[in-house]
Amino acid sequence: MPTKKEEKKIVKKIKKLKPHHLFRFKYPKLFIFVLCIILAYFIFSNSLIKDKIFHLENLSYLGVFIAGFFFSFGFTTPFAIGFFLASQPPSIFLAAILGGFGALLADLFIFKLIKITFYDEFKKIERTKTFKEIDGFYRLLFKRKIRHYLTFIFAGIIIASPLPDEIGVALLAGATKISPFIFAVISFLFNFTGIFLILLLSSL
Repeated sequence: MPTKKEEKKIVKKIKKLKPHHLFRFKYPKLFIFVLCIILAYFIFSNSLIKDKIFHLENLSYLGVFIAGFFFSFGFTTPFAIGFFLASQPPSIFLAAILGGFGALLADLFIFKLIKITFYDEFKKIERTKTFKEIDGFYRLLFKRKIRHYLTFIFAGIIIASPLPDEIGVALLAGATKISPFIFAVISFLFNFTGIFLILLLSSL
């Protein structure tokens, strides 16, 4: 049993706690990203919405281009993927090209304004002990030139994946000296590949 003196200390600590401290998240944007995934799943699982998207026919190409743009932004990526899965355009290849160009436009925007959206939280992660240990092992394992090429590959895989493109763009913009043209080529190729695979999956 705590003494009266200890009880007073506990009461003082409780009083100092503000309501927002009890519900504060260390990575709020990543938490919202997870909520977006859940919301997108429920929206595009609705048979009525899926049916309306499916019957867009040739207009689905325009939809895929717009969805491609939103495929690059963390919070809207789950909704873009939901649209890709539900659209089933007549030509997957053409749709992937249009979606790739849409995603490229978004990535160029992110490339110019890299310090918005998720970037601040990624910098927090970089300062964590776990990340520093992984980075130290990575530097020890691979030579500088190999690390350079691995960064391009890893960033490209992230851009092609459902993960927020901000991560891949931040890697390319921050860890490498890359021209806008080379960045555009990498962005389009990997986004095209990612979108093509999603559309191919939806057609199976």
